[in-house]
Amino acid sequence: MIEIGKKQKLIVVKTVDFGVYLAENKNAGQEERVLLPGKQIPEGTKEGDTLEVFIYKDSRDRLIATTKEPLLQVGQTAVLKVLQVTRIGAFLDWGLEKDLLLPYHEQTSRVREGQECLVALYVDKSSRLCATMKVYHYLSTRTPYVVGDSVKGRVYEISDRFGVFVAVDDKYSALIPAREANGKYRPGEILDLRVSEVKEDGKMNVTDRQKAYLQINEDAESVLSVIEEFAGVLPFDDKASPDVIKREFGLSKNAFKRAVGHLLKEGKIEIRDRRIYKKEY
Repeated sequence: MIEIGKKQKLIVVKTVDFGVYLAENKNAGQEERVLLPGKQIPEGTKEGDTLEVFIYKDSRDRLIATTKEPLLQVGQTAVLKVLQVTRIGAFLDWGLEKDLLLPYHEQTSRVREGQECLVALYVDKSSRLCATMKVYHYLSTRTPYVVGDSVKGRVYEISDRFGVFVAVDDKYSALIPAREANGKYRPGEILDLRVSEVKEDGKMNVTDRQKAYLQINEDAESVLSVIEEFAGVLPFDDKASPDVIKREFGLSKNAFKRAVGHLLKEGKIEIRDRRIYKKEY
């Protein structure tokens, strides 16, 4: 069976002026054949030869073969460039003559021309090839990484309930859990991460925070910088609500308290009247 969206080895069964017809076997009927246009035919090809081709649909919605190499096949993921944004969605460059449609309802965030986005290839209800940014089910769980490894991950979806969904190396399934997702994230952003857990099913939990003894210095500098933006007087102390702390600092309450404690120990701040003051020297 000729499958759309996949590379296949097919036999040349008929030669015509505008190309050759391919099929799985020499006795295949007309409806079981697919055209390989003349400009795609390798030099010296003759009837009976076997060619490896990719199957997709042309601009008239007909099955067609190509010897060109697409950047992804059905079920695979790849980072593709947005060529055009239209009323029906975005069109992506995937290495073939006909650009790939990324429908609006398959976008986890609106894309713009020139942007690169991580997508998967699927066959829609009309038997057409389309891209989706909802790549969760297409990412691999056969991770080569272990706890403590440093990795790079691309943000592809953000959930208030679960956290920040990340594709490590653009292919492995990972999550920054909501309790760890204390920064500001955006889809498409590439993060330096550390593997904090590898689950039995192969999915990873990751964090963009360093180990506590290293992170505290960075957090303390961040807190001090925000205090300076408040003209040296923060209108609340470390007993403020977690929501206020996350909004102003992008930190959990515990991380904020550790940073404040570190600054107090270094003598850079003081707490009076439920406010935090930067000490002047």
